[in-house]
Amino acid sequence: MDIAALSMGMSNASLGQSVSLALTKQTMDLAQQNASQMVQMLQQAPHPTLGKSIDLKG
Repeated sequence: MDIAALSMGMSNASLGQSVSLALTKQTMDLAQQNASQMVQMLQQAPHPTLGKSIDLKG
């Protein structure tokens, strides 16, 4: 068993896992920002039926 090769393999695997985890975290952060912006947009939007009809009952 070549200890140096084993060490390099483990190091590469660890690096790959760290990169994957960092990308997943960035993706989750971006999704959370998008969801927050969408909620804010929906809260500021006017009511969908507001001004579409007139009540003529008097």
